[in-house]
Amino acid sequence: MLTIDVLKEFGADTAEGLARCLDDEEFYLELIPEALERERYEELKSLLEEKKNQEAFEAAHALKGVLGNLALTPIYEPASKMTELLRTGTDMDYSEIITQIIAERDRLAAMIES
Repeated sequence: MLTIDVLKEFGADTAEGLARCLDDEEFYLELIPEALERERYEELKSLLEEKKNQEAFEAAHALKGVLGNLALTPIYEPASKMTELLRTGTDMDYSEIITQIIAERDRLAAMIES
């Protein structure tokens, strides 16, 4: 079940996330599942695999914004790193970073489900 305590255990900065939602806990918690929609992550992974770096940058940047606003730090930090590498046009294998992002997303999803 999704609660503030679960998010804290995950490593989210819930005070910051709540502040961005005007301390409306119910609203904050409603936004979390949208940020975890698997399709977003799979689309980003596919774009990276296809070396569509400009499109991957746009997808990573949008994801970074959502994660940052909700203060989901364990997912946000690698997403932020990836976004900045893509912004500068760094040609590299992004598989390790996207794997980390998806693993953290899956970890939070599992915590919510249990």
